[in-house]
Amino acid sequence: MPRSIYDIMNDLQQKQTPFAVATVVDTYGSVSAKTSSKAVIDEHGRVISGWIGGGCAESSTCEQAVQCITSNETAMMEIDLNDEMLGAGMPCGGGMKVYVEPVLPEPTIWIMGHGKVAEVICAMGDILHYRIVVNDMGATADKFPAAGQIITDDIDYSQLKPKPSDYVIIATQHKGDHESIKQALSCDAGYIALIASRKRARLVLNYLREEGMTEDQISRVVAPSGIDLGPQTPEEIALCILSEITLLRRGGTGIRNRDKLLNDDAGGNTATIHQLSSLMASD
Repeated sequence: MPRSIYDIMNDLQQKQTPFAVATVVDTYGSVSAKTSSKAVIDEHGRVISGWIGGGCAESSTCEQAVQCITSNETAMMEIDLNDEMLGAGMPCGGGMKVYVEPVLPEPTIWIMGHGKVAEVICAMGDILHYRIVVNDMGATADKFPAAGQIITDDIDYSQLKPKPSDYVIIATQHKGDHESIKQALSCDAGYIALIASRKRARLVLNYLREEGMTEDQISRVVAPSGIDLGPQTPEEIALCILSEITLLRRGGTGIRNRDKLLNDDAGGNTATIHQLSSLMASD
């Protein structure tokens, strides 16, 4: 029995494979595709499933799909099939509008550790729609019910293989933190956080130097990690870490929204603390 386009999309999502969905939202004149026709296009610009009209529109849509996957932004295309300058092929006598939507894998948070902070990061990370992988011999399903994967047999951390879009949080309470960080640095993780005291963090960073790591490599380790919210509990520590991840992922400023508004009203980046104080007093 032929598989539906939705089955294909579900399989790609389960495999954490990026793709784009192109949907014909309007047509006019002589075109072969109908409104609501869909195609699933992979990151290399190949149609995996579905159909949006064949050669007259496919090449233009596939090119746009690659751009959308790269930028993680949607696009509305208007394809004039009477215009050969578009590179869409031979004139077909009509045109269409195609909506292209990228579908990217949820970024993964790798949690190394099994203590209370690790448990809360797992729960909060799941709420924020991250895929959670817990890698620790002491981790159990009852303590990490939101984890998509729990690894308990990775003695040498060889299964720690984050992608550039992933986040690694070392919360091992000093047990194997230096070794797991070394493994994380051998991969392309975009964020590597070490939850440790300042003294322990210095010991770990010095260990990396002794192992021959360069300062550029070591600078990828965020220690101390998180946004300074003055945390005192495991829950607050977890919030600090996930706040920093959100800041980096979404390109935030890290300042309070009220202060940002006041700063903008005072003329942007050139505003001084005196100008801000004056604006606050006049409100």
